[in-house]
Amino acid sequence: MTSATGIAGFDYRRVPVADGVSLNVAVAGSGSAVVLLHGLPQTHVMWRHIADGLAADHTVICPDLRGYGASDKPEAIDEATYAKRTMAADIVAVARALGHERFALAGHDRGALVAFRAGLDHPAAISHLACLDVLPTLDMWEVMHGRTAAVGFHLYLMAQPPGLPERMIGACPDAFFGHFLDSWTSDPGAVPAEVRAAYLDACRAAVPSIVADYRASAGIDVEHDRADRDAGHRLRMPVTVLQQDWGAALGFDAAARWRAWAPELCHTTVTGGHFMAEETPADVTQALRDLLAR
Repeated sequence: MTSATGIAGFDYRRVPVADGVSLNVAVAGSGSAVVLLHGLPQTHVMWRHIADGLAADHTVICPDLRGYGASDKPEAIDEATYAKRTMAADIVAVARALGHERFALAGHDRGALVAFRAGLDHPAAISHLACLDVLPTLDMWEVMHGRTAAVGFHLYLMAQPPGLPERMIGACPDAFFGHFLDSWTSDPGAVPAEVRAAYLDACRAAVPSIVADYRASAGIDVEHDRADRDAGHRLRMPVTVLQQDWGAALGFDAAARWRAWAPELCHTTVTGGHFMAEETPADVTQALRDLLAR
């Protein structure tokens, strides 16, 4: 039975990555490695319905990202502390520490942005890449405009200079983070009360680092993406993207945006809510297995 703070059958360890930062990592299985990265406002526990099945024939590695869950939360001395480039290097370091120089990588939401950056920065390490329900950071800022951008109000709030966002969110963290769990899911039962409470506990303890992660995505992460796009850098591994059809609401072609980055793309528009690994885990598992077979 999976608890609200861990995945049953997985071993837990703290893995040093860089700059005195260690990540909380769950590991199980054997064989070629698959690393699964969570989004907001979740922890690695979001993969609880998927990780065990994949561990039947893979080494499955589920870390809490730096700044989240039970991983370390270094003070953001500058934008680089929580740049996706830094967070991607953490994940490569975790895999190497566990004996895997090359691995498949899947991420949801914030974790998908880390996975995207890892695919660009460490192409020799990433064999397959899956991104769930995001656009690359640069594309996201390019398509958000007008009234429809209200869905991303939190992106603009956390992009503000240090101080105000932390105070506002810290004043009512459960209401802020609970908003996304309540409004972005099509099946409220997909996130049981005890799991929801664990997610909110984790976020409540991580407001400064979560804000720093988002602030980096309004600054340094955009710069990194633009430099790669201008230089013609692309994702050279097989890529799978699962995405809600929010492109229709915001007036852009999500598949085309992704195809510009990923020549070997399989893009699927899915029904249901944002938290697809918890709402439709069988579909996500099958998509990951199809990706691994490519």
